Amino acid sequence: MHLLLLGVSHRTAPVDLREQLDFSSRDLGAAVEALAARPGTTESVVLSTCNRSEIYVASNDPEHARREIVRFLSEYHGLPPAAFEPHLFSLNDADAATHLFRVAAGLDSLVVGEPQILGQVKDAFEVAATRRCTGPLLSRVFHWSFGVGKRVRTETPLGEGAVSVSFAAVALARKIFGRLDGRHVLVIGAGEISKLTAQHLRSQGVGDIVITSRTAAHAESLAAMVNGKAAPWNTLSTALGAADIVITATGSQRPIITRAQVEAVTGRRRHDPLFIIDIAVPRDVEASVGDIEQVFLYNVDDLQSIVDENLSKRGAAIEQAEQIVFEEVSRFSAWHRSRGAIPTVVALRQKFEQIRRAELQRLEGKLGALPPESRARVDEVTRLIVEKLLLEPTEQLKALPDEETQASYTEAVSRLFGLRERGGAGSDPPQVPSLERRGKP
Repeated sequence: MHLLLLGVSHRTAPVDLREQLDFSSRDLGAAVEALAARPGTTESVVLSTCNRSEIYVASNDPEHARREIVRFLSEYHGLPPAAFEPHLFSLNDADAATHLFRVAAGLDSLVVGEPQILGQVKDAFEVAATRRCTGPLLSRVFHWSFGVGKRVRTETPLGEGAVSVSFAAVALARKIFGRLDGRHVLVIGAGEISKLTAQHLRSQGVGDIVITSRTAAHAESLAAMVNGKAAPWNTLSTALGAADIVITATGSQRPIITRAQVEAVTGRRRHDPLFIIDIAVPRDVEASVGDIEQVFLYNVDDLQSIVDENLSKRGAAIEQAEQIVFEEVSRFSAWHRSRGAIPTVVALRQKFEQIRRAELQRLEGKLGALPPESRARVDEVTRLIVEKLLLEPTEQLKALPDEETQASYTEAVSRLFGLRERGGAGSDPPQVPSLERRGKP
């Protein structure tokens, strides 16, 4: 069983294409169910954030699965493959695990070290698991990624300080305005990114912070949290006219701020600039708004310059985090390779157990006179002997360095012990829990 990853991210696709391939604003559970129903993609997870849409599947035939995923993306989003295939990246097995571990660690984020991404990875897996779209391989690799993210956050300073898309937005505002003291802020949307952005802005000494959301209770809750004010959704234009800084991060499928709205606002305002940063995907603000004089419009892709600065400051922490990822990928790959040996190992154990029981039965006449506790002891001792005899070959088979070598050894073991005659190495025997536990990190 192979691990396959296919997707687009801020590194491979522009924001307009990522908007068209976005899953997060739709029913993610329905999407992953539809994907899992396709041939060759029975284990599936869809990870969709403002910076990426990635599909992880477990498949015996990665090439067939890749074609199915491309067809799925085309049909689900109503796009011809030619529109997005040049922007897709595809990774298999250890490379796919490396990418997932780097994502969970915050190493592949627009702003390196952002803390939100690990929660988004967990949520994506939870949606797929709840819909019964995951299995042994995806369950293991995703849970392993959670551990990698935790290690990076506890063992390196990568996550220290404000390292998130929201902080990048605030840093950009400081570059435009200098000091932010007294600036009037409008935050549109009351989700996690909006909360973090408002908190960062408050720490910079801004003046009024107005929160507006389609759900009034959410706006009021966030306003209370940041010592701001909640405004009804239908007063958005009025709030826009009073703002110096606008941060928008909603889940709307269409722009909520149009050029006409902003032109009406800037026609009445002083000559101060209006700074708008659109963190949403799909975008909340019409792109042509950026053409208006004294209006500075930025979207998530425009934060790359801040990312570069962030990278230079966090070089040492990134190096530590990459080493952790390398270590964990090595361990995961060893476990993944060991899966190929398990049918042979199980068949070998079954063969030895069959021989042990046959010998005990053959000696029944001599053992029959023993008291029950002595017979139980004989059974236990012979079982332990078999366990000890098989321990070393079991571990050696599971630890072989590559699939080709492992296949050669398992074939040799199967021939030496006649396992193929029992259907062991080529069949699908029941899993043995003790073997599985030894493969865990």
